[in-house]
Amino acid sequence: MKIQIFKIKFAIFLCAFCVFASPFYAQAQAVGKAKVTLPSTVENFKLNSKLMAREMPYRVVVPVNYKTSNDKAAYPVIYLLHGLTGHFDNWGDKTKIAEYLAPYNFIVVMAEGENGWYTDSATVPNDRYETYITQELIPEIDKKFRTLPAKKHRAVAGLSMGGYGSIKFGLKYPENFALVGSFSGALGAASWTEKTLGNNWKALTDSIMSIYGADGSKTRLENDIFKLVKDMPAEKVSRLPFVYLDCGTEDFLIGSNRDFVSLLLEKKVRHEFRQLPGKHDWAYWEAQIQEFFELSEKFLK
Repeated sequence: MKIQIFKIKFAIFLCAFCVFASPFYAQAQAVGKAKVTLPSTVENFKLNSKLMAREMPYRVVVPVNYKTSNDKAAYPVIYLLHGLTGHFDNWGDKTKIAEYLAPYNFIVVMAEGENGWYTDSATVPNDRYETYITQELIPEIDKKFRTLPAKKHRAVAGLSMGGYGSIKFGLKYPENFALVGSFSGALGAASWTEKTLGNNWKALTDSIMSIYGADGSKTRLENDIFKLVKDMPAEKVSRLPFVYLDCGTEDFLIGSNRDFVSLLLEKKVRHEFRQLPGKHDWAYWEAQIQEFFELSEKFLK
């Protein structure tokens, strides 16, 4: 009976996910074809990744005074992660992010995560998304730009798949981040299986199975953020970055976000959770990224 109820709930979830995600897929495909004129503070780069065995693009937004400031001036960094079927340029092309950043002295890096759930794949050796970001991209940014490279000056945040990835990075690499943020996070991704997903949305099912492998795999266990928090000893909890989460009350992921926050409360993890009117869409994320920048100013000294 419980299994049947779960399947019904998951079917409803997938229907909603497909409805909201399909426009994102179409938009993501269109981005690659359109020529976009970037503001002077924004630039695209490519990193020749040895781990991924291919070039990985990323976009950087620097403070408005970056090019005219003293050569010794250095800045905190925020990494922004996109959602499933999205790409590194989504945040910049679908929001007025450069405009929102103008009052702040942050460097913002928008990473490419493809459909990889910011996790090292259990099935494709060169799809090492987690290790690529933590071991190649972050050092690349600290070398190429005038950053403040210590933990207290670095944050990571993302939407949907990127929200999951951001929180996971904070849990697994607390020495790297002072603040992590999730907007409409797909927090239960590591527990989804081919059986529960079915074929309602092939891109989702394919990505989950490619990254996490079979039910009960080592990759699933090591990247299930519910399990990571539940099993975390108190001494490590005290070293975690501050966790920020928000989710729209009309979002199909609100239930899993509430469940995760209950676990954070139980384990006494420092966090803030906002439940706000909104759906799983860019109108919601555009509003929340502005809130996150304001919060970041308090944490990234």
